[in-house]
Amino acid sequence: MRAAAWLVAALALAACEREQRPTHAPPPASAIGSPSRPATAVAQAHNRYEENAYAVSQGKTWFRAYNCNGCHAQGGGDVGPALMDAKWRYGADPASIYQTIAHGRPNGMPAYGDRVPEDQIWQLVAYVRSLSGQLPSTVAPSRGDSLQDAEPEARRSKEKIRPEPPTNPGEQR
Repeated sequence: MRAAAWLVAALALAACEREQRPTHAPPPASAIGSPSRPATAVAQAHNRYEENAYAVSQGKTWFRAYNCNGCHAQGGGDVGPALMDAKWRYGADPASIYQTIAHGRPNGMPAYGDRVPEDQIWQLVAYVRSLSGQLPSTVAPSRGDSLQDAEPEARRSKEKIRPEPPTNPGEQR
């Protein structure tokens, strides 16, 4: 009886699936190009982090850590452009977003390539693309509560339930 229970537990554990995480390195910096030299190798590049839920959530962490919220207001736009749609001036493909983050753009977007490691930039690219719905929902983290219409139930104040007064003054229970 005990052996059967262990066998069932072992089979149940073996049936669990784990997310496959690629272990190869991101494209080298030389393949990315520079603002004066367009990136040809990256134009067709596929961001390996876009299919990895953990990497996309790391991108969300970097988005906050590097204060991207300061200009992009969690993707909703503020000083910088909104990131909620795929209609971006410099392109919505991974290579264009990488170029924008690493090398900056005129009129406000600073270059972060010398301050942010390359793998973190690729994770940021994956997260930014998830904001506009360009990634499958299986890997995209949810948008922040501040972008929802209604306040989350967990943050709502708990109202005290008071007994209603009797309808007839002489009526007692």
